[in-house]
Amino acid sequence: MRTVWTMGFVAAAALGFCFPDYQLFRVTQAVIWAVALLGLVVLFGMSGQFSFAQAAFWGMGGYTAAILGAHTPLPPYGGLLLAPLIGYGAGYGIGRVAAAHSIWTQALISYAVVIAFPQLLRWRPIERWTGGVQGLYLDAPASPIPGLSDDRWFFLLALALLGLGLLAIDNVGRGRSGRALRAARDHDLAAAAQGIDVLHVRSVASGLAGGLIALAGCLSAFQFGFVGPTAYTFQLSMQMLFGSVIGGMYSLAGPILGGLFLEFFPAVTASIGKGLSALLYAVLLIAAIVAMPDGLAGALKRAAARLGLRRP
Repeated sequence: MRTVWTMGFVAAAALGFCFPDYQLFRVTQAVIWAVALLGLVVLFGMSGQFSFAQAAFWGMGGYTAAILGAHTPLPPYGGLLLAPLIGYGAGYGIGRVAAAHSIWTQALISYAVVIAFPQLLRWRPIERWTGGVQGLYLDAPASPIPGLSDDRWFFLLALALLGLGLLAIDNVGRGRSGRALRAARDHDLAAAAQGIDVLHVRSVASGLAGGLIALAGCLSAFQFGFVGPTAYTFQLSMQMLFGSVIGGMYSLAGPILGGLFLEFFPAVTASIGKGLSALLYAVLLIAAIVAMPDGLAGALKRAAARLGLRRP
């Protein structure tokens, strides 16, 4: 399967040279969505936790890149290294507070985080660093390869980071850490009886999710060239939640399908529904959730099993 995945990524990179830059922008955004949704596979699917704090992690990544670019002499690539570390630290810290409680308490704690984050960015003691209500502008990394446009280079960079993220999470899921996460998800008392530190492994899952979402936020900030408090609201967290549910939170293919859904499906409903695009989007979304409770990835897996292409 890793060979198949590798061939798929090579084909995607090759197809990137077939799109004009203005279309490649949207494809790149779908890849960035997929990086963030990969974090939710760890948090929701592998560890069985719940969170609304996705927008806050996304904003941490974006502001990390913007602050480094505006207030330090470090190159833009420094944000790609620092953002996941900050996201991991914040995610682990939130996990230590929330993971010991029920899923409803986790939802409330993470909701408080995402509501407070935009206000924190406007806080006067740090306003000179964050830009306050006006936000910050930043430049995307320039292409280091002569003849390769900046948009195409950024697409290849985002695609490579997605591939590395998928490989890393696949290794986690196959190893002892993945088994510990699933044990804590399925029965925390039984996992604790087996010697698993349930709070720690859940906090690590929250940290990994925070790191991946912060990386996606950093990439998105580079792509749009701007960060501001109004961009990181509860609505953004709900978008990622929808993408995770539609794509599938129990499969590594889910983030890719969810990323494509988040980027391209709203435009499809807008072209079909005219003035009723929001209503049509909501109806189709509910229908998809009811018809495919384990997402597009699960539905495709079952279809392949019925066709005899793989085991169910």
